[in-house]
Amino acid sequence: MQRALSGEQQERRTARAGAARATGPALESHYRFILWLVPAVERFPRSRKFLLGDRIQDTALDVLEHLIEATYSRRRADHLAAANLGLEKLRFLFRLACDLRALDRRRYEYAARSIDETGRKVGAWGKAHAGRGGA
Repeated sequence: MQRALSGEQQERRTARAGAARATGPALESHYRFILWLVPAVERFPRSRKFLLGDRIQDTALDVLEHLIEATYSRRRADHLAAANLGLEKLRFLFRLACDLRALDRRRYEYAARSIDETGRKVGAWGKAHAGRGGA
């Protein structure tokens, strides 16, 4: 049985859905990933947190910036290509974090699925933009 949402909860849900429409699904997907990422990196062992954890967070934030720039730019293709490259870097950084045991398998799988989801959305966005004759 589903519980009823309060008025405030319903407004927040509507605002998030509106934000996804205004900014695009790739940007929203990656934003949600970063919300998960920051606390996950805090759980890294101290020996891995400041090198690997910081690099992962910096790369994820770079991808977010490229997606924002693609949203508000006429030259989307360059920003989408840079975001796609950043996602590929994240795949390798997370694989490294898992192999070095800074990240457990369950969190690695979640990160991999999230990065893949964002990557598919970025790819679809790029194809749609190219189909409209975008630069």
